[in-house]
Amino acid sequence: MISQSRDGDIIAGVARRCGWHPVRGSSSKGGKAALTEVIGQLQQMKLAAHIVDGPQGPMGTVKAGTIRLAQATNASLVPFSVTAKNAWHFKSWDRFFVPKPFSRVVLRFGEMIAVDPTPNAAAFEAQRLQIEEAMRPSLVW
Repeated sequence: MISQSRDGDIIAGVARRCGWHPVRGSSSKGGKAALTEVIGQLQQMKLAAHIVDGPQGPMGTVKAGTIRLAQATNASLVPFSVTAKNAWHFKSWDRFFVPKPFSRVVLRFGEMIAVDPTPNAAAFEAQRLQIEEAMRPSLVW
């Protein structure tokens, strides 16, 4: 799931060229339809990616949609991050970047996180914080 923003256009194009089927939407625009489409794709393909901090941040704060997606499909979450040795960094809340040509790009996958399919509010918040904590070491501040 990739936001319908201009930054999202770039990411969606890269994802498409890498063989992914980007679904456009976010918590602020087209989110319900996008979540429904991603759930269908995940059930069919058994793999999906979701940017956890939403279209407006704050950076590194996991939003509920990621957990709801995992709950709806009985999927586990795998934290994933990308860094580049040399990149152009945008002056945006999320420090969006585009790797420069021939830059070394590193993809990191964290440990799989199981999600409780029916948590109460306190357990849901604990899961959200667990995912946030797993993602935090790989954030580029």
